Order: sequence, then C-alpha cells, then structure tokens
Amino acid sequence: MSASLTAGDEVRRFIVENRPVRGHFVRMEHAWRALREHCDHPPCVRELLGQAASASVLLAATLKFRGTLTLQLHGNGSARLLVAQCTHDFRVRALVRVEDPALDAAGAQARGSLTREVFRGLVGEGGRLAVTVEASERGGRYQGIVPLAGESLSACLEQYFASSEQLPTRVRLAADELHAAGLLIQQLPGRRAAAEGEDTEAAWQDAQRGIRTVERTELLDSPVERVLTRNFGQQDLRLFSGVPVRFECRCNPQRVVRLLRALGPEEVRDVLKEQGAVTVTCDFCNRPYRFDAIDVEGLFSPGVDPSAPSSLH
Repeated sequence: MSASLTAGDEVRRFIVENRPVRGHFVRMEHAWRALREHCDHPPCVRELLGQAASASVLLAATLKFRGTLTLQLHGNGSARLLVAQCTHDFRVRALVRVEDPALDAAGAQARGSLTREVFRGLVGEGGRLAVTVEASERGGRYQGIVPLAGESLSACLEQYFASSEQLPTRVRLAADELHAAGLLIQQLPGRRAAAEGEDTEAAWQDAQRGIRTVERTELLDSPVERVLTRNFGQQDLRLFSGVPVRFECRCNPQRVVRLLRALGPEEVRDVLKEQGAVTVTCDFCNRPYRFDAIDVEGLFSPGVDPSAPSSLH
C-alpha cells in the first residue's frame, strides 16, 4: 500500500487483493467549508449535512455513470428535507431545511452532537431515504427508496444497499466544523471458485471488523493510509490514487437575472418598492444575489440583451 499522504479534498478507492471486497474513502476540507460558506447551522445539523455530502460522494464513487446522483432524506422531524448531490466527476453540493425554533443559531449548543437520539429527532418517524441517479449517457433515471429506519445515516445507507443493490455494505460517516469524511466497504457478488469460498467470506468478515474499529477522530483527521493500516492491517490492500472532490453550486448571476426577467418588471418592481431591494437566495448554497433600484431598472431597460447579466452587489 502506498505510503504517500493525501490531499484534503479527494475520494480514493481500495480493494482487497484477489478477493471481491472493495472500499472507498472520502474526506473534504476546502469543499466542505465552501459548501457551508453562506450557512449557519447548529452543530448537529451541520454534522448531518456533512455526513450526507460525504455519503453522496461515496455512492457516486461506487457507480460507473455520467450524470448526477442525488441523496434525499424526507421525514417529519426537525430536518424536514435534506438533499446532497454529487456528479460523476465529484462536484458536490447539499442543503438542509430545519423547521424547529429550538435548533436556531441561538440554541445550537443545546443539541450539539449527532447522537442516535438527536438523529431520530432530526429525521423523525416514517421518513424515507431516496437515491436518484440521472445518467446522461443512458438518458435514463434510476431511483431507490428505503425507510429511514436506522439509528444513523450510515445504518440507513446500509439498508439501502441491502434492499436496492443487494450488496452487503458497511458505512462510516463523520463531520465537524473543519472536515466531512466517509468510509465504505462492500462485498462484491460472485466467487472465483468454490475452494476460495471460505477465504472470501473471511476477507469480508475481517473488513467488517476493521470498519467497526475506525474512530470518528481518525476518519476526520488521519491520512487514509494510516486509517487503513490501523484498521485493516491484516488484509492485503491496494490503494488507488485519489480523485479531487470540489464544491460546485449551479447558481450564478446569469441564471438569477434570467429568473427575474422572466417574472416581469411589474412584479420585480413591486418587491423593490416593498423591501428596498430585490434579493434572490440560492436554495443550495444560501448565497444571496442582491439587486438595488439601479440594478432592477437595468434589467428591464429598452435595448438590453435579455441574456446579458445585470451588475450585482
């Protein structure tokens, strides 16, 4: 296994040599901070958001596709909606909607860590986890849905793989203010020969024991080589080069301008009159786009190219 250290924003694949067991490791640092640049979530909500973002990268890493994978959590708890998206080339974005006054910024410390009880309070009862893959090269759409019945997001994802993909899978997820990270191992279908059956099962059992010993702090802070050596040291692993992960939201000034022009001058000017400015905030990254009176008039001036952006503050 390579001894080189890894960067702060990447996903890496590893395999157990000559056995149908594979894994993926992701850690985000700059991408995680950029994702939250315009957000101010309580610690427990922030951790759930980071876990979901990491999970979307791990899920995308297990597939061969060109397009977008979307992980959605719907429930009746405090976090009514959580969405994380990752493209085939690992551009990630995510959002969470919290409807609980007790979880605003002022009361954040009261429910700081994402314990089992806090997780169930955030997602509620009777919710569901949906994974949707929109693959451009196939022109198709796939969706798998499972109940949010586990005591953690990791447990819910393991249930998703068991029921929708029929792949034994174990997942560890973690996030704090500085990093979001995840580790996934899978037993792939098929055996090379009957004589290898016991060895194959032993390799999978060893991998499961290994991931159970991974500590949250090392998942967030330690190089992937150290994580794998400490927890999977008895297995013959091959670790592949990393692929960069970056935050990218699809919002931009041009899209906002087109949206406002589509609303029409009367409606936009009514908002301007009422609020003194027109502010459009991206649902995903919470970035505000503010238009004052001069900007608004520029949107609808005669002879202005409708596709051209207005100046923004």
